[in-house]
Order: sequence, then C-alpha cells, then structure tokens
Amino acid sequence: MRSTPWRELASRHALLPLRIFLGLTFVYAGLDKLTTPGFFAASGSGSIGEQMHGVRDTAAIPALVDLTLKAPAGFGYAIALGELLVGLGVLAGLLTRIAAAGGALISLSLWLTVSWAVTPYYYGNDLVYLMAWIPLVLAGAPYWSLDRLIRSRRSRRTA
Repeated sequence: MRSTPWRELASRHALLPLRIFLGLTFVYAGLDKLTTPGFFAASGSGSIGEQMHGVRDTAAIPALVDLTLKAPAGFGYAIALGELLVGLGVLAGLLTRIAAAGGALISLSLWLTVSWAVTPYYYGNDLVYLMAWIPLVLAGAPYWSLDRLIRSRRSRRTA
C-alpha cells in the first residue's frame, strides 16, 4: 500500500495537537496558581495547604503530602513555575523531551497525591495527563519546534 502525501503529512504532525493542548493547559495551570490570591498559604480557602490536608489520608504516598505541608508555599511555587516552564517548553518545542518528562513527573506526583482516591480511576485527570506526556517524552517535537531549528543549524555547521 502506497502512502499518500496527506497521510505522510498527518503522520509527521500527529503529535502537534497533543503538544499544543498540553502546553496551553500547563501554562494556564501555572498562571492560574501564580495569580490566585491565597493559593500559596498554609491554610485558608483554596490554599495549597488546605488541599493537601484534604487529600492526606487518601494519598498513595502520604509522606509526599507531609513533605508538602512542611513548606506549602515552596511546593506551590515549584509546581506553578514547573507547570509554566513545562508548558512553554512544549509549546516552543525547546528541550521538548525534558519538558515532557517534567510534565509527566508533575502529573505523576499529582496522581499519587491529589487524585489517587478518585474512583473509578478514569474520573481522575492526572493519570490521563501522565499517559499523554509519554508520547512526547519518546518522540520529542521533530516538527514545528526550536529543537528542530537548533538541530538543523548544527548539522549545517558540521557539514
């Protein structure tokens, strides 16, 4: 069976919608945390401290929640800035595999803490995000990316 130009084009760009979705979602999530008053507090409505206290007893790794509760502002900023950097990296296609691995790590930590007790498991979104990052960890961003631009400039210099 011969491949058509459309099929080849679609195949080359198959991960682009996923990249755009995850990138925009993580940029939005990071900015949302950074601009929400009281999010970085140890207690209070909508704070990371309150959220962690709420999931402490149902988390797969309660010790991770306890660690977060020792420095809620620090962990809150780390997650928010991590989400922002991951999102920007994936959107720009810069160090895409590393950014995607960061996104997978954030999603894994949220799944093991915040959404672990969600039943049935497929109602929780963090596991889905974790699985969505894996193709980008494996494939990177071979098209429409700064990674590709850098790679092509390097190959021209060495040629």
